Amino acid sequence: ISPEHFVLVIMCVQLFCLFNTSQISCIQSCFKSDGRILQRSKRGWMWNQFFLLEEYAGNDHQYVGKLHSNMDKGDGTVKYVLTGDGAGTLFLIDEKSGDIHATKRLDREEKAMYTLHAKVLDRSTNAELEPDTEFNIKIHDINDNEPKFAREIYFASVPEMSEVGTSVVTVTATDADDQTYGNSAKLVYSILQGQPYFSVDSENGTIKTALPGMDREVKENYQVVIQAKDMAGQMGGLSGTTTVSITLSDVNDSPPRFANHSFRVTAVESTEIGGAIGHIKADDPDVGRNAEMEYSIVGGHDTFNIITDQTTQEGVIVIKKALDYESKRDYEFRVEVKNTYLDARFIHGLQFKDYATVRVTVEDVDEPPVFTRNPYIIEVHEDTAAGSFVGVVSARDPDADNKYSIDRHTDLERLFNIDSVNGTITTLKALDREMSKWHNISVVATEINNPRQTTRVPVFIKVLDVNDNAPEFAMSYDTFVCENVKAGQLIQTISAVDTDEPLVGHKFVFSISPTNPNFTIVDREDNTANIVTRRGGFSRREMNMYFLPVVISDNDYPIQSSTSTLIVRVCACDSRGNMQSCNPEVLPFSDGLTTGALVAILLCVIILLMIVVLFAALRRQRKKEPLIISKEDVRDNVVSYNDEGGGEEDTQAFDIGTLRNPEVMDANKLRRDIIPEMLFPFRRTSPIKDNTDVRDFINGRLQENDSDPTAPPYDSLATYAYEGSGSLAESLSSLESAATEGDQDYDYLSNWGPQFKKLAEMYIGRSVDREA
Repeated sequence: ISPEHFVLVIMCVQLFCLFNTSQISCIQSCFKSDGRILQRSKRGWMWNQFFLLEEYAGNDHQYVGKLHSNMDKGDGTVKYVLTGDGAGTLFLIDEKSGDIHATKRLDREEKAMYTLHAKVLDRSTNAELEPDTEFNIKIHDINDNEPKFAREIYFASVPEMSEVGTSVVTVTATDADDQTYGNSAKLVYSILQGQPYFSVDSENGTIKTALPGMDREVKENYQVVIQAKDMAGQMGGLSGTTTVSITLSDVNDSPPRFANHSFRVTAVESTEIGGAIGHIKADDPDVGRNAEMEYSIVGGHDTFNIITDQTTQEGVIVIKKALDYESKRDYEFRVEVKNTYLDARFIHGLQFKDYATVRVTVEDVDEPPVFTRNPYIIEVHEDTAAGSFVGVVSARDPDADNKYSIDRHTDLERLFNIDSVNGTITTLKALDREMSKWHNISVVATEINNPRQTTRVPVFIKVLDVNDNAPEFAMSYDTFVCENVKAGQLIQTISAVDTDEPLVGHKFVFSISPTNPNFTIVDREDNTANIVTRRGGFSRREMNMYFLPVVISDNDYPIQSSTSTLIVRVCACDSRGNMQSCNPEVLPFSDGLTTGALVAILLCVIILLMIVVLFAALRRQRKKEPLIISKEDVRDNVVSYNDEGGGEEDTQAFDIGTLRNPEVMDANKLRRDIIPEMLFPFRRTSPIKDNTDVRDFINGRLQENDSDPTAPPYDSLATYAYEGSGSLAESLSSLESAATEGDQDYDYLSNWGPQFKKLAEMYIGRSVDREA
């Protein structure tokens, strides 16, 4: 039979097997895999292929087929063994009967065919009775998968006013069922929502426009629901849906229009050029580029202009020429608006422009004065007398009269003055160009009726040069002449400078006295001159320095000249003319005392000074006497201190508060006369309470030192910083003596010597003041 007939037979048999699954063995015993009726193979026991519907695979050990060998006599000596895909897990075989069962549900979409191998073994010896044979178990598809779209929602757009049938977007679904078997995967598309605006192609899922003249300005967004159904759309098929969001994109199908064709604008006359005085706007229902507009004044205008604000699409009216309320108060012009981008499909029959009339009214304001020029540049010669005319400034104010003044912050030296009525500038002092070539001042014009209305203008005054300065040396010259110089030899080249600036440039003339017997001058005609010797044989003994007056003149009018003095030193030079010494020769003293004698005297003085310094240093290095004179008995020695205390004003020598409160004494005192072999830890002892007597205090400290195991085993000098409670001689301190201070006579302090001079002055002077 043909393959097509074979498929029909298989389908019929499958339907039969739905009611009688026990007949599968007969199906597999009737046909081969190529559609031909199966014949017993040469092995006599094996079929090449089994078929199983996926819907029913997975029932409890669903029967698949049966294997049988001619070697099986039915006595139980033959054992069937199954290997390959899913053997032992998905498929089980009865080793006695050869029946094959499926253990769980099989999904064709996961795997459509399984390849296994069957063996026939001797049950007792496990010897192969026949070679193993390969066979297939093929899973037949059923319609168990619904169509699915790639996305739950799609987004698309189509231009408004599109023709019917314009393609919008194509949506496709997929079906996991077998594409080659039946209609399980054959899909049909339909539209569930979105009519009558859109339609869908039932075969490929292409969405198209179905209604002409869809206007974005009326409705912009549409929701379309598309369904895909398998089984070729027949009843009982599975289906899936998706949503398509369609937006109508804008086209330039609407012209701009003014809502009001007449606008009135008010402008103050003080508005600056380029300043905005009003806005007008036309409406365009389109969006984006299609709504972009351009404004213009029909025929242009001398005073006003209109520009387009690209952000707000408004027409901004600006000033091209300054307004003047006194000359003209009302203006009128016509404004045109049009789209910058036009769509050729919609320009027929429509005028994509509109017009409006704009009327401008100028309002008067109190204007500040306006100068006729800004800035002013005025020239004046230097050395002009005070009160001389410099120039005139003028400001115009149509509202009121003005007065003029100079901002003194710009004329700190008060060199200029201005007439407050007519603006005439004059000098208050003579001007010197060499001090300042320019003077920059600010003139202020103020309205008389309203002082807050002011205007400033810079006035640049250039000081013109007058030849009032004489030339002088360009630098300070260090000139010398050798003793062995010859006549006519150059010793110095000089030049000059002049602070004036003539129009034709500087031209200096140099000259000296023609009767000078020593030097002469040669003008080089380039504003320099050479100083030349007239003679030779200069001597430092005769004269070691010459003063040469040089006259320098300029060529401007009036001619200015000056005399500069050139100092020429006489020096000793070598044969090549190189200077060696310019000091005058040392001459012997008239009393016969030579230079050698002076040097000897100076050396003697230096030696005496060195001896004195050395002697003073030796005395400062002498060792001081030790604190303890005798090392044998340190307790019975008198300790003398070779220094004088600072008196009551010395607050750093001793803390008297320690004597008054023994409890705060620092007991960590180490000996300074010897170096102990080891340092013991400090052990602070509590002070003896109520020590009313020094003897008790000393005895207490003596017992503590005797019983202290850490005390050194040698005699030491102990210092007991405790003053005691009282004495028969009473205290020598002036503390707490304020009550009896007035009864004391301190005259005896003046007899104690210079050491107590300061103390005597303090107390004797205080007594005198108290008596007075």
